[in-house]
Amino acid sequence: MDFDFSFILFIGTLVTGAIWGGYVLYNRMTGQDSTEKKEPIVVEYAHSFFPIILIVLLLRSFLAEPFRIPSGSMMPTLLVGDFILVNKFIYGIRLPVINKKIIPMDEPKRGDIVVFRFPKDPSTDYIKRVIGLPGDKVAYFNKKLTVNNVPAEQVALGVYQGLGQGKEMTGAEQLNEDLNGVEHRILIRNGTSSVEGVFVVPENSYFVMGDNRDNSNDSRYWGVVPEENLLGKAFLIWMSWDWQNKGLGFDRIGTILQ
Repeated sequence: MDFDFSFILFIGTLVTGAIWGGYVLYNRMTGQDSTEKKEPIVVEYAHSFFPIILIVLLLRSFLAEPFRIPSGSMMPTLLVGDFILVNKFIYGIRLPVINKKIIPMDEPKRGDIVVFRFPKDPSTDYIKRVIGLPGDKVAYFNKKLTVNNVPAEQVALGVYQGLGQGKEMTGAEQLNEDLNGVEHRILIRNGTSSVEGVFVVPENSYFVMGDNRDNSNDSRYWGVVPEENLLGKAFLIWMSWDWQNKGLGFDRIGTILQ
């Protein structure tokens, strides 16, 4: 069990609910009308915060959860400082805190941008793009990707101009990549070495990579993502803030992720 924000919300819901509910139950057992007398200050706070914490817990656990992009591993699709929304139910309804799936839904598809618990440190959330599904053979050589012996077509878009916290990627080559019909932009740096090889994806696992191919700590380095580590699919940029580049990025707000 990971002691993250969901765990804090869960404990907060239990504590405030127990205080408020216990007070109401005690008054009923003693024949007192709790609606006609002033609540103790602790009960008053619990009464006020319980529904708020509960609603936030339910929204984050079952509908959508906000995340902030802390690194440039998904450039140019996602920039440092982007705030995204993640669909929490698309891959199945999971219990909060323990992340156990109770109602199966859809399965991840190639090209999905997913948020997951990092297999090497489940307390840390990562975001990458799904490249390989269970049973797939993924090959990566000379900056080119092949899935099940089918090359992902790449079209050069020119030299990338980075801004703000992403300015270090200025000069990288920007390409449009077609991954099984899902088109997205990637960055590569010719002359920069990276892990190459052929990878076979085990059952109930996914091979993921960052769009910033030469600046991404992904499945090439540490292996696949188990299905139970998935948290959801990123679908929208709801805000973007880069203090090194004019602050609020109005042009990125409302961007649908592909």
